[in-house]
Amino acid sequence: MKRRIFVAVAGLCALLSLISCGGYGTKGYLPPSRLLTRVLASQGVTSTFSFGSLRIINGQNDTLPAAAPLGAGSSPSLMVISPTRNVLAAFDPSSDGVFAVNTVTEQSLGSVRLPGLTSSIVLPTASPIGYAAVPTATVNGFAFLGAVEVLNLSAGAITTTIGVTNAQTVIANATGTQLLVFSNDSDSITVLTPGNAVPPVDTSCFSNPPNAVCSIVPGFDRPVTAIINGTTAYILNCGAECGGIQASVQTLDLTTLAAGTPIPVNGATVGLLSGSKLYVAGKGTGNGPLCSSIPSAGTTAATFCGTLDIVDLGTMTDPYFNNPSTEIAIPDGYHHRIDMSVNGQLFIGSRTCTNVGDVNNPSGEVRGCLAIYDTTTGAVVIPPDNGDVTGLQSFTQRNVEYVAEGGVLRVYDTTKNILLINKFVPKGTINVVGYVGDVKAIDFF
Repeated sequence: MKRRIFVAVAGLCALLSLISCGGYGTKGYLPPSRLLTRVLASQGVTSTFSFGSLRIINGQNDTLPAAAPLGAGSSPSLMVISPTRNVLAAFDPSSDGVFAVNTVTEQSLGSVRLPGLTSSIVLPTASPIGYAAVPTATVNGFAFLGAVEVLNLSAGAITTTIGVTNAQTVIANATGTQLLVFSNDSDSITVLTPGNAVPPVDTSCFSNPPNAVCSIVPGFDRPVTAIINGTTAYILNCGAECGGIQASVQTLDLTTLAAGTPIPVNGATVGLLSGSKLYVAGKGTGNGPLCSSIPSAGTTAATFCGTLDIVDLGTMTDPYFNNPSTEIAIPDGYHHRIDMSVNGQLFIGSRTCTNVGDVNNPSGEVRGCLAIYDTTTGAVVIPPDNGDVTGLQSFTQRNVEYVAEGGVLRVYDTTKNILLINKFVPKGTINVVGYVGDVKAIDFF
């Protein structure tokens, strides 16, 4: 009897350890879906027969298995996942709810209702603690709007509200001990130490900064996001596209909070770091440059284009800046999604771009908000599709990219940069019912 009890307790401890670490180290362990190559797509549907959910996809063959979907409100869209991929959170704009799931058990962790819409949530570590930027949040005692909400997803509660004026985007360092907050129409960055934001300490950055909770760092040009590498943050200054002066990349030392010298680029609203190269995309101005002014744009019915820059971090230079002969043209819109496949194909997505033609009734040129840049050859492909790009997901062992564009989930063969066509995806599309707002791979594969 004692031996049976010991075995049962040992098994329970092993499972709890597995859940807390977010891995599948126990040999032979399978989640309830029986899959080890899981991808989640946020499915926004509200009808008589179906509701929104997170649909599980078999990432090995791009099929929809007979696995129960995970609940996440009536119309989930944006998804974020922890670095260890044990916790995933989805935002449902219809209810302002953040719904979290334990990806090991494929069960709900809980939900938190935000005081307004968000387009930026981070889960910095394996713990179920998240941070959401809510630009319309109110803070008691202040007339200003905006806050970073500290979310305890397993408890289903907002534990702390840190007031940050017009907080739009939040980025975390690798340990979650430092947050960078970007506000609408601001030339400053708010740096938070969330561990110090424990009431009754004043957790508002509206008054008396710097303090133990926040510091405000000026000297930028409409900064919108950052890519953090160790103790260096590469700040993307949106510039004229966001009402400022000049788009650029600028370093911020996270130890001293000293800002570096801006490196001008053609546009900067999204970026990806790969080795010593920083890929940066944007429009640079309100509408973007004329496509006819950039030779690489070729012939297109679109009037305005966006651009892709490649900053050499070794020399801190950008040979593509203000040089039409080298500028890389991509679709216009607000660029907010970027991802690189395992074989070096860079996928760049925007929203509110110029759509040309009709993918459902093609005739002549068809284009939407997606561009694919071959980092080896420099070739650019604008796939014949329409709609906003809201999700990108690459894999470590497959030459494919999942793209959520126009509410449809496409599968691209990254060896040819065309839709993957086979018996599982005969039209290059995974048939998720409803509007696919985002896509995330749970497992490392």
